[in-house]
Amino acid sequence: FPDKRITIFIKKGIYREKVKVHAWNTMLTLKGEDAATTIITYDDYFDKIDRGRNSTFHTYTVLVQADDFRAEQLTIENTAGPVGQAVALAVESDRCVFRNCRILGNQDTLYAAGSNSRQYFVNCYIEGTTDFIFGAATALFDTCTIHSKSNSYITAASTPEGRRFGYVFRACRLTAAPGVDAAYLGRPWRDHAHVAFIFCEMGGHIAPAGWQNWSGTTRDKTAYYAEYGNSGPGAGTAHRVSWSHHLSKKEAGRYTLKNILKSVAPADEKDWTGASD
Repeated sequence: FPDKRITIFIKKGIYREKVKVHAWNTMLTLKGEDAATTIITYDDYFDKIDRGRNSTFHTYTVLVQADDFRAEQLTIENTAGPVGQAVALAVESDRCVFRNCRILGNQDTLYAAGSNSRQYFVNCYIEGTTDFIFGAATALFDTCTIHSKSNSYITAASTPEGRRFGYVFRACRLTAAPGVDAAYLGRPWRDHAHVAFIFCEMGGHIAPAGWQNWSGTTRDKTAYYAEYGNSGPGAGTAHRVSWSHHLSKKEAGRYTLKNILKSVAPADEKDWTGASD
């Protein structure tokens, strides 16, 4: 376990490989020369891995298990195509920051996981089809572009019960591929999913209902889905599902970087605000 940050600079190029950052490689930064042309890529997917019901979690191109990880100016992609679950980036550790990165795929692009994990995405581009941002982490997305490639669901959070925050999108742009006209903001992968969109620009591809309860479940009774101050043709709340929340100014004011990213686990005494160390 290093006692200070180590930065690896990566030159422009296409790196076809699966990358695993082990738990003992803490305080590691991967910094690309340019996000558009520094690419880590692979093409695993559920049926190709064929390890049973948990195959999804082995399809990653990059897996981060080390705390205090940083990535800057990189593309991380899964090029398997529309063949089912195919993770590009899986993050299972705490205090991780991604700046100016492109995270590309289709279904299950970004696995923001770990029940005690805090993750911060800044100025990133994230694309996908079904449930393309999913998992249990507390994750803040600031000024990111969230791009829907099909009529499906952006988030599938599995926030642990009792968490004040789950996935929070602030000042993000929600865009879509041509022909996409019914993308939902999210559906709850687990009962207590918590997702909020605040001051985001939403394209006309967002379904008027906004949210879905994962058909055949009663998760609408326990999930917490919220919006505040959004703009654009997809931001209208008149036809949102009745069980979603429209935050007051006071409520929205609690969604600060400090509040969202501070300690989430009782055993963790280290508050964190996403600042570089």
